[in-house]
Amino acid sequence: MPSQQSFKDLKVTFKPHPVTGDLMVTKDDAAIKQAVINLIMTEPGERPFEPNLGSSISGLLFEALDYATAASVDNEIRRTLDRYEPRIIVEGLDVEPSFEDNAFNVHLSFRIIGRQDSPPVDVNFLLQRTQ
Repeated sequence: MPSQQSFKDLKVTFKPHPVTGDLMVTKDDAAIKQAVINLIMTEPGERPFEPNLGSSISGLLFEALDYATAASVDNEIRRTLDRYEPRIIVEGLDVEPSFEDNAFNVHLSFRIIGRQDSPPVDVNFLLQRTQ
């Protein structure tokens, strides 16, 4: 029986474990979900020594809230994940404007490479500009 590769990352809250005092970690699907959202929300030039890493989503959030901008957000997410996240294959991406929230609802579905038998991982989040 083949074993699957395990993924591990620090939680973004940086809270210590209540018993050991070590930083808590996320594993496997949760670690990749966290990495995907962090990658999408990182602007190019924000990470030291990696000036091209990230996406220009934040600039698109200040454009008109319409379906054309939603298509641009979709393209930017796909481009960023194709370029910088080699562990996944995007299976579905739906970006819809939410006129009530003045934001974009994003539904992303992806498969982790090397895990053919596992179901797709779904991530839902809201892209909203900050003043």
